[in-house]
Amino acid sequence: MKRREFITLLGGAAAWPLTAFQPMLLKLCWIVLTCLILIGTTVVPSQAQRRAPTVGILNYAATGDVRVVQFLTALRELGYIEGRNIALVQRHAEGALDKLPGLAAELVAAHVDLIIALGPAVWAAKQATATIPIVIAFSGNPERQGVVASLARPGGNLTGFSYMSADLAGKRLELLCSAVAKCSRIAILYNPEEPATTAELEEAAATARSLGVTIAPAAVRRVDELEQAFGVAARDQVEGMVVLTHGFAVLNRTRIMELAARLRLPVLYGWREFAEEGGLMSYGPDIQVLVRQAATYVDRIIRGEKPSNLPVQQPTKFELVINLKTAKALGLTVPDSLLARADEVIE
Repeated sequence: MKRREFITLLGGAAAWPLTAFQPMLLKLCWIVLTCLILIGTTVVPSQAQRRAPTVGILNYAATGDVRVVQFLTALRELGYIEGRNIALVQRHAEGALDKLPGLAAELVAAHVDLIIALGPAVWAAKQATATIPIVIAFSGNPERQGVVASLARPGGNLTGFSYMSADLAGKRLELLCSAVAKCSRIAILYNPEEPATTAELEEAAATARSLGVTIAPAAVRRVDELEQAFGVAARDQVEGMVVLTHGFAVLNRTRIMELAARLRLPVLYGWREFAEEGGLMSYGPDIQVLVRQAATYVDRIIRGEKPSNLPVQQPTKFELVINLKTAKALGLTVPDSLLARADEVIE
């Protein structure tokens, strides 16, 4: 129909009888309404119609682990509510390293959009997928262990946060030697199956040589091996022990501290929770800070950023916590110079 004819038709419509005009008007309204509905549903989908991202949690520790709770709390503070705008799939190895590869494969099979890996779970996640984004909540030394190409430019599908376990291994030995009257032979308790072990032992050995200290390695894979390890340390007359910052030590810290107290052995740990719960000393970063920062990386990736463009970050603050009550129980007098360096002294 030509433009002039269309205008003439509209101009004459006013003279049509109402009964003749009504069907055409209703049909026109129906067409307009249908178009509006189609535009509203296909061009501008509502929040409810968008698929919520699915985040997979891969954890070495047990269900209900405090680090997972801290991560989920940080996500909620960023506005992510499970069942509303985010879905979660959790897999926990309950302390069994050999279960992690299978659990990582389950997350990949569940088609999660992103994986948050805690501690030693990082390796299993990396081996399971080269495409799904992976955020490290905390890990020993990702660059030194070959997890990422570099801290500044991780590349690939993985980024996150390092707690610098190898870098701090020597410092922990030095601090323990500062606390005890004699420091000629020190035991190192570790789980040889955890990926960060080799680098940590190398750093501790290098510091030991500079201090003139002999290292007595104490490898422990299972909780029932702990008593024997402490017995060997006592037989070898070590003056103290450094417990490497492994998931094994975190899961079994109560038993470790019980044995240390029984043998009256000064022990330095990696996390402040050990000192708060009765350990002599701890030195390291606040892991809760790293976990909360990991939640911000998850948020950024969900919003479209690529893991390869997000640098692996390292902690900038380290805490020395000394438990004086435990020191007194051990008959140990902590030097004032060391107490002055402490971030917290538990009386």
